[in-house]
Amino acid sequence: MKRSKPIESLILTIRGHKVMIDADLAGLYGVETRTLNQAVKRNTDRFPKDFMFRLNAGEKSEVITNCDHLRRLKFAKSLPFAFTEHGAIMAATVLNSQQAVSMSVFVVRAFVQMREHIAANAAILKRLAEIDRALLEHDTALLDLYEKLLPLLQPLPDPPKPRIGFQSKGKS
Repeated sequence: MKRSKPIESLILTIRGHKVMIDADLAGLYGVETRTLNQAVKRNTDRFPKDFMFRLNAGEKSEVITNCDHLRRLKFAKSLPFAFTEHGAIMAATVLNSQQAVSMSVFVVRAFVQMREHIAANAAILKRLAEIDRALLEHDTALLDLYEKLLPLLQPLPDPPKPRIGFQSKGKS
């Protein structure tokens, strides 16, 4: 099956979870969205809230606005489902088609790759924070050193100039 978009680009963050919208998941599994949702409804006990949830109207609107490939959802009467990684795998098992099973491997790998990217970004951000902290310490030390050296860098006052002319040593 030829995919027009990488699977990673179909994974969205909604309610703090990495999810795939039912229309995208159905497309990957080679079924209609209606077929996927019917299979899910027949097996609701396999889809707890941490596997799948229905978007609210605001979330649907935001998804349609931010994802051009989902603009066809704009006129859908029902609100779409969002599937987490575990829900996407479970969906493949309830569909029971060869394409769904083989594509579920790609879906799992996409979620894993996304987690690895997030972990790598977190490590980079931690290291940047350490560098920033060290630079602040160095800035403080350099400022302190500059303040101590500043008096030494000031020009020396001119020595008093000798007076010109006859000067007596004292009154006699």
